[in-house]
Amino acid sequence: MSEPAVIVRELTHIHLADTPMATPALHGADLTLQRGEIGALIGPGGAGKTTLVSFLNGLQRPHSYGRVVVLGQDLADPAVRLEELRRKVGLVFQHPHHQLFERFVGDDIAYGPRQLGLVGEVLRARVRQAMEAVGLDFEAFKDRQTFSLSGGEMRRAAIAGVLAMQPELLILDEATTGLDPEGRARIHGLLRRLRDEQGMTVLIVSNDMSEVAELADRVTVLARGRTVAEGAPRQVFYGGESLEQHGLLRPPVVNAILRLRAGGLDVPGEPLTDDEAEEAIWRALRG
Repeated sequence: MSEPAVIVRELTHIHLADTPMATPALHGADLTLQRGEIGALIGPGGAGKTTLVSFLNGLQRPHSYGRVVVLGQDLADPAVRLEELRRKVGLVFQHPHHQLFERFVGDDIAYGPRQLGLVGEVLRARVRQAMEAVGLDFEAFKDRQTFSLSGGEMRRAAIAGVLAMQPELLILDEATTGLDPEGRARIHGLLRRLRDEQGMTVLIVSNDMSEVAELADRVTVLARGRTVAEGAPRQVFYGGESLEQHGLLRPPVVNAILRLRAGGLDVPGEPLTDDEAEEAIWRALRG
């Protein structure tokens, strides 16, 4: 098996270290993400998720204690050039308007590939491909003013701008916030295609447990700067570790199944989606 795309071990970080305002952010964070899988990072507010992600994009190096290896690059090695790593790691921020800055949508999405030296028809094709992947028609949106877009359109444009760089690792912070059901389904389908057809590694940071249950191959739970659970979604959401004690709710489907079992209905398996739950409940009722 090839080396994982991301390895984080016992990572510790203190904001404003050695100052009167020093604040512990991470102390013992672990995360593993295999190449070609969709991982999810979940946790309550203040758990350290944003800090952890900042290491994966090379925005910070580990300075105190812990190990971070991204796409085979050990960030503690001063010989690792972080600007080169960032070309392989795409980060979509939670607030897309922080990521958009060009006047026109097409120019904004073209900015990254231009920095890689792409010009002319090659550049145009790259922008078209990225826009259409997220459901933005190239001809209709390329000359639209960026800040005339709706919130959902801004989010899709931000994702397109990152996809145009063709990263090996794609990180999305609350990728579907502000999208209607159709837009959410489109982004979910896109992430699956990136994994299944291109072998891209994806990490989503999400507070939507239903989204995590539906999409993720692996889930990492962060609380108070420490990893408290890690594994497949069924293992994490049905496991013995109480997510509630860390300020998290299980997916509604899981809660429903657990309540039915507590009420005496022997529902089989570990359903995570509505369709799985419906099938399992019918089996229980017939059995």
